Amino acid sequence: MINTALYISILSFIGTALLFTGIFYYVTSREKSRTIIDKLRGERPEETADITSAEERGPGKHFLKIVGNLGNLVKPKKKQDLYSMRMSLLRAGYRNPQAGIIFSGLKAFFAILMPALFSLGRIFIMESVPQSRLMALSIFLALIGFYLPNVWLQMKIGKRQEKILEGLPDALDLMVVCVEAGMGLDAALTRVGEEMRLKNEVLSDEFRQLSLELRAGKPRSDALRNLAVRSGLDDVSSLITLLIQTDRFGTSVAQALRVHSDSMRTKRYQRAEEIAAKLPVKLVFPLVFFIFPALFVVIVGPAAIKIMRHLMPLMGQ
Repeated sequence: MINTALYISILSFIGTALLFTGIFYYVTSREKSRTIIDKLRGERPEETADITSAEERGPGKHFLKIVGNLGNLVKPKKKQDLYSMRMSLLRAGYRNPQAGIIFSGLKAFFAILMPALFSLGRIFIMESVPQSRLMALSIFLALIGFYLPNVWLQMKIGKRQEKILEGLPDALDLMVVCVEAGMGLDAALTRVGEEMRLKNEVLSDEFRQLSLELRAGKPRSDALRNLAVRSGLDDVSSLITLLIQTDRFGTSVAQALRVHSDSMRTKRYQRAEEIAAKLPVKLVFPLVFFIFPALFVVIVGPAAIKIMRHLMPLMGQ
């Protein structure tokens, strides 16, 4: 009965989490569609990614205040840990100064929520659990809840970096066209950010942030290095190094960008080939555990039935 209660509690939590996740993605998808339509109509100004912007305008404002107060208590004390968390949030697209505090608060919130849900399920089931096992399960669920936002953040960073890599060769081609048309490098970066808005919003946001830093008077080399740090990608870092060197030595920006764009496309093609080469290995386990047993039952099943029909009378005699 204890195992049954434990399984019911875990399944209840998973079902609730999946339900809220589905509602969240449904509301988010509708908001994204509405945002794209409004941008095409010119009715909504451009916005950057923010971990607090959507909630501050809605009913989650009070929840964010509670999470923020909780985050102030549990946020990392070391500057190195704070910097690492800040960089992870920047690479995920969250630039609000309060994002780190809210993220720390969410980690603490989930660390409290998961053991609380388990205890609530245990109360409803009316089953007694040994104190030692209850403490161990509570600590285990608290650790899962504490590190679950880190997993989500890393997935968010990975998806954002994939978007940047996907749109970078096209952005370089647009930069070549702009530079050859007579634009300066700063104006070309701004124009590319505007033109990439509908196709690759992530890369467009990064170029827009770069152009805002340039307008604020930050040196071009520093603004470009900030872009490389925010992306966390070697391809972007090599592009930034190329732009800084061409600006320093006075070489042709268009020619350098064209060569770099060709190399980027070659890398993307090689990356696609690598993914395709890994597919046969990844298909081994589904074939062995799901497809082969079904084929085995279909092929051997009728023969086994006939053998049993003929052997059973003989065995009875």
